[in-house]
Formats: sequence, C-alpha cells, structure tokens
Amino acid sequence: MNKVTPFLMFNDQLEAAIEFYTATFPNSEVRNVARTGNDGSISSAEFVVGGQPFMGYNGGPYFSFSEGVSLYVDCADQHEVDEYWDKLVKAGATPTQCGWIKDPFGLSWQIVPRRFTELIGDSDPRKVKAVMEAMLTMVKLDVAELERAYNQA
Repeated sequence: MNKVTPFLMFNDQLEAAIEFYTATFPNSEVRNVARTGNDGSISSAEFVVGGQPFMGYNGGPYFSFSEGVSLYVDCADQHEVDEYWDKLVKAGATPTQCGWIKDPFGLSWQIVPRRFTELIGDSDPRKVKAVMEAMLTMVKLDVAELERAYNQA
C-alpha cells in the first residue's frame, strides 16, 4: 500500500462505483473487498483507478462528497476528453462547469486535456488570461476553442 491513499466514503454505492470506475479507466483493478456476511454487499474495498490506489467504505448517509475534493483526469487530447466525458454522462454523471462533471455517486471529476495545461503555462500573461477566460465559458473543455483563444490573444 502507498504511504498515502485516498479513502472514499460512500453511502451505499461502493460496489457500483468500483464497477464503473474500473471499467471506465485503464490500469484499474479491484484488490480486496470485505462483504457484510457471505452474500452481502461490499462494505469496504481496496481498488485501483487509472493506476491510483483507493480505499472505499460504505459509511451510510452521514458522508457526502463535495467539490472541495475532485479527481483530475489528464487526457492526452480532445478524443480522450470526449471518451471519458461520454462514459461519465452515459453512467448518469452531471456536467457542471470548466471541465468538471459529478458522477452518479456524487464524486467530482475534472476531465482536462493536456493541451490546456500547456497553454496556461505560457509565459505571456495575455495568452494565459485569454485561455482561462475561454475555459470559464465552457462546460466540457474544447481544445480547438482553447487554442483559438490562445492564438487570438
């Protein structure tokens, strides 16, 4: 186990969340599960999503996720952004703003093209500002529009 591992508290959807996450992202697996009784639901689990280890627990309605913690997905290009976005929406996720989307379990994800990070790393503050302003108008991030804003600045 890693020295630090994110621990996610679900109400009662841990099993469904693990199934969705491990099916959606490559380099994912379920490592360990504990069930309530022989045939009961999963109460806790260790799993990997996109190479990142997690622990999860069905803690009941006392816990809920907020945007204060989100999972950042580094996407190689627009195709990968679209792929993950579409999988999340198909599963019942709710798009919010600026590349953020809340999955059906309440966890927020940032689906970000690598090109966005490159563009806002530019040394020209006018170009960075233009890209940031363009991003703030988007729901799902659009690489072509971000590059257009950058090139027009």
